[in-house]
Amino acid sequence: RRDVLVLTPWLAPIVWEGTFSRDILDAQYLQKNLVTGVVTFAVEKYCYVQFIEGFMSSANKYFLAGHPVNFYLFTDCPEKISHLQMAPENHLFVIPVQDDPRWQDISRSRMDILSSYIQSQFQHEVNYLYSMDINVQLLAHIGVEIIDALVATISSWQVTAQQDNKASETQSAIPEGQGDFHYTASFYGGSVAEVYKLARACSAGLVHNRENGLEGPWHHESHLNRYLLQHKPTRLLSPEYYWDTEL
Repeated sequence: RRDVLVLTPWLAPIVWEGTFSRDILDAQYLQKNLVTGVVTFAVEKYCYVQFIEGFMSSANKYFLAGHPVNFYLFTDCPEKISHLQMAPENHLFVIPVQDDPRWQDISRSRMDILSSYIQSQFQHEVNYLYSMDINVQLLAHIGVEIIDALVATISSWQVTAQQDNKASETQSAIPEGQGDFHYTASFYGGSVAEVYKLARACSAGLVHNRENGLEGPWHHESHLNRYLLQHKPTRLLSPEYYWDTEL
């Protein structure tokens, strides 16, 4: 494709539909006997059954179809999880978590929970790990073209920083003119080791801000973008992979 940017200045590929052969990549992936994990959170208002069933049924169908995937669903309403029919190669693990009083606190705690479970469990069960939001549905196949060491998705909205007089003081602040892309926190991942380092760094930044009474304009997404500015992703996914239907 010549109508889109397919390579970053640091020579990482940007994956668009039509820039890869899924058949070739599938064959290579199968030879390695890899397992990929997907982490998602259904807490507070996202406990509604339609979110969980909509996401899980579509992800079960379209996410790395034909390859083994472990889905880790963190929720404060495990009693609402009905029996979901999974593909033979997929497994669903429901993990209870406590709700937080504010959605900002939920946002903060995700990175801490993610890093803790990578260390205690996920690193022994999967090779690659991706975080996705529960309030979406997959509409087409997302395949092994997303697999790489550190993967970020370009936001479908090229978000500009909010006017916040405290934003520049936070550990997530990016100096003007130094950003590469705006990455969404709704879909990112990579190898377990790289996601662990990302989650640890973002969690530490969030704790530092909380202790100093600061709050970045985009919460854990701000810290994700700061981390990825300093630790360049090895593969980018185009906005096609996480499109906002409002656009």
